[in-house]
Amino acid sequence: MDKVPLTVVGADKLRAELDELKTVTRPRIVQDIATAREHGDLKENAEYHAAREQQSFAEGRINEIESKLSNAQIIDVTTIDAQGKVIFGATVEIEDINTGKTKTYQIVGVDEADIKQGRISVSSPIARALIRKEVEDVVMVTTPGGDVEYEILSIQYI
Repeated sequence: MDKVPLTVVGADKLRAELDELKTVTRPRIVQDIATAREHGDLKENAEYHAAREQQSFAEGRINEIESKLSNAQIIDVTTIDAQGKVIFGATVEIEDINTGKTKTYQIVGVDEADIKQGRISVSSPIARALIRKEVEDVVMVTTPGGDVEYEILSIQYI
């Protein structure tokens, strides 16, 4: 399986979620199941079925996170000499040439993307257009609303 790029922050968040699931959520669910079993007939015990459903969800998420971490290529952008180019993990400030509006995005892995927090997937059209470009380069991005030209104002490796 191919390695999936992940930032250091993204990997830390996944590890924290995994730790929470294993040390807090899983034991709580086991206790909920034990308590529900004490209530008698399991066929008609809604608490038991709800706890088992939570257990199934939690175990699935644990497996998913472990798989993501095992297939991750963790990239620390602060240790890479990018020579002034946009690379995975870089934070890029761009300006829409037509409107003059500026936006700042960090290019992250698919699982880390959150447009509301300014993190875009490395596979998104904007990120693909920006990769390997430099400050003052102009890129054309095809969007559902038409083509948009952006000028790169700054690149940070934080």
